[in-house]
Amino acid sequence: MDRKSLLIFVGCILLLILWIPLVNLIYPPVPAPAVTNAVAGTTGHVTWATNAPGAVAPAQTPPTITAPSATAAPWVRPEAPETLVTLESAEARYVFSSYGGGLKEVELKRYPESVRRGAARQAAATRFVTLNQRAPVPALTLVGGGALQDNAPFDLTRTAEGVRAEKRLTNGLRIVQEYRLATNHMLAVSLRLENPSAQPQALPAQQWVIGTATPIDRRDAGQSVGVQWYDGNKDQFVDQGWFANRMLGCLPGTPRSLFESLGESNVVWAALHNQFFTLIAVPEAMAPRMRAHQVDLPPPSPEERATDRKVVVRPFGFEAAFVYPPQVLGSGQALERKLNLYAGPKEYNTLAGLGNNLDLAMNFRGFFGWFARALLLCLIGLHKLSLSYGLAIIVITIIIKALFWPLTQISTRSMKRMQALQPQMKAIQEKYKDDPKKMNLKLMEFMKEHKVSPVGSCLPMLLQIPVFIGFYQMLRSAIELRGARFLWIEDLSQPDTVAELFGFPINPLPLIMGLTQFWQARLTPASPGVDPVQQKLMQYMPLIFVFFLYNFSAGLALYWTVQTLLSILQMKLTKLATADAGGAAAPGPVESLRKRK
Repeated sequence: MDRKSLLIFVGCILLLILWIPLVNLIYPPVPAPAVTNAVAGTTGHVTWATNAPGAVAPAQTPPTITAPSATAAPWVRPEAPETLVTLESAEARYVFSSYGGGLKEVELKRYPESVRRGAARQAAATRFVTLNQRAPVPALTLVGGGALQDNAPFDLTRTAEGVRAEKRLTNGLRIVQEYRLATNHMLAVSLRLENPSAQPQALPAQQWVIGTATPIDRRDAGQSVGVQWYDGNKDQFVDQGWFANRMLGCLPGTPRSLFESLGESNVVWAALHNQFFTLIAVPEAMAPRMRAHQVDLPPPSPEERATDRKVVVRPFGFEAAFVYPPQVLGSGQALERKLNLYAGPKEYNTLAGLGNNLDLAMNFRGFFGWFARALLLCLIGLHKLSLSYGLAIIVITIIIKALFWPLTQISTRSMKRMQALQPQMKAIQEKYKDDPKKMNLKLMEFMKEHKVSPVGSCLPMLLQIPVFIGFYQMLRSAIELRGARFLWIEDLSQPDTVAELFGFPINPLPLIMGLTQFWQARLTPASPGVDPVQQKLMQYMPLIFVFFLYNFSAGLALYWTVQTLLSILQMKLTKLATADAGGAAAPGPVESLRKRK
């Protein structure tokens, strides 16, 4: 490789590394406009007619929503002291607040907040993953202006099955929310608006706050935090990238401040998620609309920043709510809405068993999602056979390699035949160098005659791409790998950092992966007709893989390392088999080719 080519190659690598910081330096991100936790008002109102006193309005057929206006009624935090009531199951601890009568947070008792090394691991094990933590508004709070605007706290009482939150407004309306524990991280919720007065009450537009998607811990930068909703046919994810609205994913664009679902009365469920955990609200009757916006979370304290320099200084989350239109609640009438709330890990089998396509929360998307789902089920099945998750990944890699072994064998032999036929192909290129069209035609005829193809050597690699992307999707959200140890790796879902050097993490597994790929590149026969400089560049391509996968999950690096070692083993075995068979068939000499002409 000459000096110029080497400089270009190094420059490209540096540009890849520094691209995002350079863009942020030249075009600083524009913060999204501040959005209050508000219910947008609507023009006009719709009456739900009913004649029977005390009848419940039919929530299954909500009125059409009109276009929202620019006015909003923010949620007002009560001035009275906050009262908390805890409801506990074997799986979680639910903390209810008199502020809004909602769910302040859900603490998952089986999952430590973070996985660290040594003493830090033991300290982190005393704190558990908490959903909706430090959110500005408690989950399941009803927000609305007009007749619902009242900042008095709720009265919380325990019931035989759960917790009851009740508040009587100054206009006579009564709001009652009841919470009942169910199985599989589920919480049954009912919201009842009652009008015992002698006068009808005009209810404004309302938002029933689902909750806030929050990071897992203080170090979580929020890259996997977002909102998802499902309309019965397809789902949609909304995250920081959607709100930032950058052009080409990196250039500054016009930030978005509010997301609103499309269609009317078609929200089957909505989810708030981070990398491994989710909060999913499934209304009994499809909600009219769903809205979400980004919110700022309380920053870390000076003590937290002093003790841990990796904490995120400006944490953020995404708050979502079901939106209901204004209506009139007649005298003696009541309106009731119900939903089921799942607050727990992204466990595929659990979510799939709950129905309503809740397994879509795993984010196994597109064509590659099928591979991710199959790989996850294989991983879980192997673990049930008393294999650690690290060994399970190795076994899956061996199985995949065995399935692709015949194709790889054909590819390797094709490359060797192409290499052996190189002199004849160069002779054809030299003979027809003044007529490129005829040269390509003759080369194709020659390769067809000798049953070789330049595509044959690339096919196994192309077929492995869906598996690789499927592994990436699976490892990105597989709660099973969180905290799973293997050899020196403390957490297969995170980089295998063993130390830091001047603040830079030392991750051995990606470095080992790079060395094995470099070894494989050195053993791979040179492709015929390829410029020597390009061949040299291909040998140094593993450096790019090391860069891309350096801070990815250790499970993904483990898969790629084992797959590369198996490829090297296959190349060695193929070489031995060829030597035992007396070598490759020698092609005819160049002179014989010319004589046929």
